[in-house]
Amino acid sequence: MADQSIPAPDSQTGPGKTVITDGVVAKVVGIAAREVPGVYTLGGKAVRALSSLREAISGVDLAPGVSVTVENGAASVAISIVVEYPHELQKVAGDVRSAIQNAIETIVGMQVRDVEVTVRDVHQASDDDTDSDSDEADTVLPD
Repeated sequence: MADQSIPAPDSQTGPGKTVITDGVVAKVVGIAAREVPGVYTLGGKAVRALSSLREAISGVDLAPGVSVTVENGAASVAISIVVEYPHELQKVAGDVRSAIQNAIETIVGMQVRDVEVTVRDVHQASDDDTDSDSDEADTVLPD
C-alpha cells in the first residue's frame, strides 16, 4: 500500500497537503464494515489467525481481511467478511459496500472506485462456546 497525498482545501486547513496512508483508509474501512448488522467478523480463518498474531505484537488490528489500493485519489477496496446466520448474505454484502463507500467519501474525503465484498463464512451462534465472553468464535466453519 502506497501513501497518498490529498490536497488540503484552503477553506478547511489552509495551504499545504494532507497525507492519508492506505493503512488509515483500511482501518476506516474495517471499522465501517464491523458496524454493519449481520457482520460477525472480518477476514477468513487464515486471515483471522494472522491478525491474532499481529494483535498480540502491536495491539488491536481493525482491518484484517481488508485490502486498499489508492490510485489518483480514488480507492479500490477488497474485503472478506463472516456473516452471522440467518442474515441475508447479499443484503449484508450490499450494506457493507454502502457503509465502506460512505465512510471513505465522508471520513477520508476520497472517491471510491469499487468495493469488492467476499463472504468467507457464515457464523452460527451455536458455534460459540457458551462460557466464552469473547467476540471471536472458537469454532468457524471451514472456508
